Amino acid sequence: MNVHAMMPEATHDEAARFAHVVSLKNYLMRNLEPKWRAYVDDTLAPQFSAAGRDSAEEYRDLEKRLAKLGAYRTWQALTVAAQEEMWRSVGTCVDRQLPELESRAQATSGGSVRTDESFVPPRYLSKVDIHLMPGGYAADRGGEDVRQGAVFDKAAALYHMGRNGGELNDVRGHTIVQHLFERYGHLQPKRILDIGCTVGHSTTAIASYFPDAEVHGIDVGGALLRYARARSASLGTNIHYSQQNGERTDFAEGSFDLVVSSAVLHETSFSALPRIFREAHRLLRPGGVMINLEVPLRFDTHSTWSRIRGLFEALHNNEPFWIGAQTLDVGGIARASGFNDVLAGYQNAVPKADRAAAPKFTTTPGPVHVVWYMVSGVK
Repeated sequence: MNVHAMMPEATHDEAARFAHVVSLKNYLMRNLEPKWRAYVDDTLAPQFSAAGRDSAEEYRDLEKRLAKLGAYRTWQALTVAAQEEMWRSVGTCVDRQLPELESRAQATSGGSVRTDESFVPPRYLSKVDIHLMPGGYAADRGGEDVRQGAVFDKAAALYHMGRNGGELNDVRGHTIVQHLFERYGHLQPKRILDIGCTVGHSTTAIASYFPDAEVHGIDVGGALLRYARARSASLGTNIHYSQQNGERTDFAEGSFDLVVSSAVLHETSFSALPRIFREAHRLLRPGGVMINLEVPLRFDTHSTWSRIRGLFEALHNNEPFWIGAQTLDVGGIARASGFNDVLAGYQNAVPKADRAAAPKFTTTPGPVHVVWYMVSGVK
């Protein structure tokens, strides 16, 4: 049974195809990748050290050595193939029922969506198809199109293999609220903005804790946002979505009590990230809070293999800012943008936020989906 009314429904054969994708991804991640990790960290890295070279700093040269191995190239090819097959299989499922999904979206009342036919997405999102998703976030055929949103929603659970809250994919939203409860428990936000909301996975989760708040989500794709509006409404949450660039929005200064982002910063750029922080500062009222959740991978704690794996994401999964986001002093950028009481560390992932829970924010890193990297501050 689908978790909400807008989720595309899979036939038996489509579900079997999805299961194949998940099985292949699991095999590559749990069976093959650990062998490459061990080979790099336990064999190649010590060889570099013995030769007087820092393997962590020279991970690009190590990757070139690996690329000469047929088995490594096969792992690379299979990993890319699994990602591409995920998008193909989901796209086929969505296209089969797209007219019904669009009718369902139009019949679902609640919230609002505002798109702009003249909107031009930032180059760092239009230059490549992020995550290899055909068309990227901005693909939109106009009218009542919801295809890109439906594809993203259905594929997200496959991409995370259920580790981010199953089909709802809302653990990151709950984790953001847990961070808010722990570190800024006094705040009772009346207006909330989610920058880079995609289809509202985190937005809807966050809104559920503040039923009296006015909640907004922005992103670059009209089809994403039309779907997001209907998806949130079908889950009983009314959210206002608009097509905007997080570097400069049309909201008035001091409009919000809470501004958040969820796994967005690594999909921006060196120049865009500081602008997004400055815009968040402009949008917050005095005493308002900014919270950014990111992948918990920082180069200063990376093993050599993890750096090589990050290079793979940048080069082969169309994540060009993957390494940049993990090397930047994001907390320092927040301070330079005017934020006070800046925190940078790790928050344990939670399926549900709890004000009474023992504090779990820490400076100790952990694996993806177990913890998330958080950068927050107060205006």
